[in-house]
Amino acid sequence: MIEQAPTEHVATDAPLLRVDNLTVKYGPVTALKGVSIEVRKGEAVALVGANGAGKSTLLRAISGLIQPTQGSVHYAGQKINGRPPADILRLGIAHSPEGRRLFGSLTVAENLRLGACTRGDTAGIAADIDRIETLFPIIGQRRNQAASTLSGGEQQMVALGRALMSSPQILMLDEPSLGVAPLVVKSIFAQLEAMKQAGTTIVLVEQNMKLALSFASRAYVLRTGQVALTGEARDLVDDPRVVQAYLGTAQ
Repeated sequence: MIEQAPTEHVATDAPLLRVDNLTVKYGPVTALKGVSIEVRKGEAVALVGANGAGKSTLLRAISGLIQPTQGSVHYAGQKINGRPPADILRLGIAHSPEGRRLFGSLTVAENLRLGACTRGDTAGIAADIDRIETLFPIIGQRRNQAASTLSGGEQQMVALGRALMSSPQILMLDEPSLGVAPLVVKSIFAQLEAMKQAGTTIVLVEQNMKLALSFASRAYVLRTGQVALTGEARDLVDDPRVVQAYLGTAQ
């Protein structure tokens, strides 16, 4: 079942997720160079930076889709890099990838059920689909349609719902506003805000810097595969160094 934490949830001191000195290479290209981040339970942490900064690569390394050449990823105190993605999903880390990656020929309901592939509680899965359709009513209206027939915003809602179907402890989102109309983005982030307030731990990759920093509690600014800046999100909103990092001129 999708777990809802108490509304008065407070992040603990010990990190739920810790990435230490992570390096990732694609052949001769080094995409991440010694990246270290921490995410505590109940936090919303944004990863921001220009295209090609390594944000998506970092999420893919955490979820096991790619393996680092150096460094480690620890979740709830245990090392998880080197484990298959399905194991990492079972542990409690769900990844909604950039581009949504839905199965276009399958229905909305079938795509949602795929998010629960590591679960065996049939009744709980059905109940969670009902909850997701309550969060995003348009999903309920489209549940028997092929995913390929949906708009970009509707597909993003399905992708988010699919990630939630695993009952994650950490929800990692890669560019949820990409290719989505502004009004739909507002709706999606309203639901994400409700999840955050309920205590869901969220790691957000988002090209829209102001949107990301207005949502998150803390942020890491990546530049050419390295952490260029980190701090409280509210302190980074007007920091000129963030703009410099986007423009590739950070010192």
